[in-house]
Amino acid sequence: MNKNLRWKIVTILLVFVVFFGIGAYPLMATRYHLPAPGWLMQHQLKLGLDLKGGVHLVLRVNTDDALKLTTTTTSEQLRESLRTANVPSTSITVEPPIKFRVEGVPPDRDAEFRRAADELAATNFDRNPGPNGSYEFTMKPTVARNLREQAVEQALQTIDRRVNELGVSEPSIARQQDDQILVQLPGVTDVARAKEIIRSTAILEFKLVEAGPNSSKDDLLKQYNGKLPGEMEILSGAAERGSTDSSTVYYVVRKIAPVTGQDLRSARQGLDENNQPAVLFELKPDGGRRFGKLSGENIGRYLAIVLDNRVISAPRLDGRITDNGRISGGFTTESANDLALTLRSGALPAGLSYLEERVVGPSLGADSIRAGVISSIVGLILIMLFMLFYYKLSGLNAIVALLFNLIILLGLMAYLGATMTLPGIAGFVLTMGVGVDSNVLIFERIKEELAAGRGVRASINAGFSRVFLTLLDTHVASLISAMFLFQFGTGPIRGFATTLSIGLFVNLFTSIFVSKTIYEIELSARQTPALSI
Repeated sequence: MNKNLRWKIVTILLVFVVFFGIGAYPLMATRYHLPAPGWLMQHQLKLGLDLKGGVHLVLRVNTDDALKLTTTTTSEQLRESLRTANVPSTSITVEPPIKFRVEGVPPDRDAEFRRAADELAATNFDRNPGPNGSYEFTMKPTVARNLREQAVEQALQTIDRRVNELGVSEPSIARQQDDQILVQLPGVTDVARAKEIIRSTAILEFKLVEAGPNSSKDDLLKQYNGKLPGEMEILSGAAERGSTDSSTVYYVVRKIAPVTGQDLRSARQGLDENNQPAVLFELKPDGGRRFGKLSGENIGRYLAIVLDNRVISAPRLDGRITDNGRISGGFTTESANDLALTLRSGALPAGLSYLEERVVGPSLGADSIRAGVISSIVGLILIMLFMLFYYKLSGLNAIVALLFNLIILLGLMAYLGATMTLPGIAGFVLTMGVGVDSNVLIFERIKEELAAGRGVRASINAGFSRVFLTLLDTHVASLISAMFLFQFGTGPIRGFATTLSIGLFVNLFTSIFVSKTIYEIELSARQTPALSI
């Protein structure tokens, strides 16, 4: 045996052992309770929702919330602008989701009011005058339509980031209708936690406390003669640790937040000064400057940290804070982690409601696996019988190359962290077909060379060398199709495209390198070269 052939055999055996250990052995160890190291079992091939079970959710994005937020924000900005310009008004009321009214504008200040309204609301709202210095602002239809579309797209991206942070393998997240999103989470067992993380709007705001905390709303209102100013609101929250108040207390804060969750750069779970779980955050440069100004000008006052319209905590500002801060409020380690996750992924632009929830049990997955494995085995046996019948002993060459193909494919999918789905099993079956097709092209070319009177070795070399470009061309064309399927398809289609793409690369190696090496081993063991084909 020459040196060149020896290194080829060593390479093939090494590749087989490595990928068998990564891909096939963990599955066998799980099925038959064989010994296996923990690090190897952690990286075994993952199963998709249709095989492993998991959660199937259909959510609706409440796009009216996004319109209401824009309407409320604009009305409050106009209120603040009028107050700065000393333009009086009786009231500013919001009629959600797309209208707000301003009443009591004095006739002699009408020009100033119009100028302020044009600066803040002309882009998004139509202004209609009414009696007694009143104006009605209505959101423009094109603006409302764009905001609804943006709300769904932003919700889709936010959910995708949150699911990825959860560590779910190969989730399927896709837009289903105008305002509906389909979410499939394979292997998820804590359904309630996953739903809460996905659904939490996670709107974070930092607002100065104007009054409170107080266990009674009425007591707070008494400080304002029974009626809050229009720019303020009452929010509920949990009492601080060590407080003697009841479990729920109330704060008066301003409606507009100087700093929000959109100013966050990062958030992570950590510990507070009492070694209790907390969320540590870092602000972007612009948010840090505004937070520094807010905290520096209000030392000694209390700052409400508001999440989804509830005060999480209200610490005292003892100094200027710029780009780093901490949120504490009786968290557990898991709840602090979850809050940090939702803050990192960004706030949802609108609330979500669940239209459909299905839990796919592992029994259905087991039936799917069994059916897929049986179909793959039957297909493999039929292919083997055909190759042996038509190509005689050369068919064994194709069978060995095909088995190598499947083992390496399993190992690569496990190593890359890909997920096996029912469409993925279909990709396995198609890969077997592509592998057989490659061997058929090679064998037919070898037969043509033998019929032309060339020797066995020359025919084999010519068969492999002259078919290589043809195989490369067909594999590249199939790979391009698989890439488009992966780019534009959803979860199941991506599973098929992933299996097919990996299988195409592996097939080139097995049909050219492994198959030819087997021929060389057979010829080197014989004095007189002969070929059964």
